[in-house]
Amino acid sequence: MTMTFRFFHFAAPARFYRLAGVLVPLCWAAFAILAIAGLYVGFFRAPTDATQGDAYRIIFIHVPAAWMSMVLYVAMAFWAAIGWAFNARLASMLARAIAPTGALFTFLALWTGAFWGKPAWGTWWVWDARLTSELILLFLYAGFLSLVAAIDDPRRADRAGALVAVVGSVNVPIIYFSVKWWNTLHQGATITLTTSPKMVSSMLVAMLLMTLAFWAYAFAVVFMRARAIVLERDQHAHWATQAARGVRVSAPITGMQT
Repeated sequence: MTMTFRFFHFAAPARFYRLAGVLVPLCWAAFAILAIAGLYVGFFRAPTDATQGDAYRIIFIHVPAAWMSMVLYVAMAFWAAIGWAFNARLASMLARAIAPTGALFTFLALWTGAFWGKPAWGTWWVWDARLTSELILLFLYAGFLSLVAAIDDPRRADRAGALVAVVGSVNVPIIYFSVKWWNTLHQGATITLTTSPKMVSSMLVAMLLMTLAFWAYAFAVVFMRARAIVLERDQHAHWATQAARGVRVSAPITGMQT
C-alpha cells in the first residue's frame, strides 16, 4: 500500500483542531519538566557569577524570553503573510494565536531586563538601542492585536494585521544587531553559532533548558488559542458544533479548506 503525503493535509481547520488537541497536553508536560529542570540547574547548580553575584541568574528567564519575543514575531509575520498572499484562513488564525504569547514574552523580557539592569547598571531603564527596539517590538504586538480586534470583518482584519506584522518585522534584525551597530550598554551575545559559549556548562544547560521550556509553553498556548479561534470562525460548521459540545470529531473530512 502506498501512502502519499499531502503537505497541506492539516490546512483544513477541522484536521488542525484535532491535531492540536493531541499536541497540547504533550507540550504542557514538556514545559513542566523542562522548566523545573532549567530552574533547578540555573538557581541551584550553576555557580555564582564573580562580578554580578547571584543577580545574574535572572538571565535564565530574561534571555530565553527575549529570544522567544523575536522568534514569535517572525513566526507571526510569516503566517500572516502566508494568509494574506494565499488567502489561507488557518495561517491567519495562527498569526492571531501567536501574537498574545509573543507580546507576553516581550513584556517578560523587558520586565526581567529592568530587574537585571538595576544591579548591573544602577538604573531600571536606559534608552539603550536594544532596550528601545525591544520596547518598539511590544508596541508592534499591541498594534497588531488592537488592529485585528478593531475590524469586524475577519478577512479585512487579517489583511490589515498582516501588513502591520510584515512591515514591523524590520525591527527584529534591529534588535538582534543593535549591540553591534551602536555603542550600547547592553552586552553582546553570549551564545553564537560561530564561537564557543562564554559561560560554564551548567549555565549553558540551564539556559537551553529554559529556552526549550519556553518553546513548549509557546506551542501549548498558541495551539490552545488557535483551537478557540478555529471554533469561533467555523462556529456554523457541523464539526465545530460537535466540538463545542464536547463530541469527538472523527468523521473523515474531504477537501482542503483554507
